[in-house]
Amino acid sequence: MMNFLKSFRNEESGAVTVDWVVLTAAVVGLAIAAYGAISTQTELLATSVSDAIADEDTFTTEETPETE
Repeated sequence: MMNFLKSFRNEESGAVTVDWVVLTAAVVGLAIAAYGAISTQTELLATSVSDAIADEDTFTTEETPETE
């Protein structure tokens, strides 16, 4: 049992796994933060474009003079 505890203490594969878990959590956290910033700006841009399109009256046709 003592040999098992000594080898377990000297084993480094668990530490590497913890490093990867922390790194992956950091990447996921950054991705979530970036998504939040991008989605907010995209929504604002879409609203601005929608308002600009609604303000334009380009879909009405002007009366054309009758040709004889």
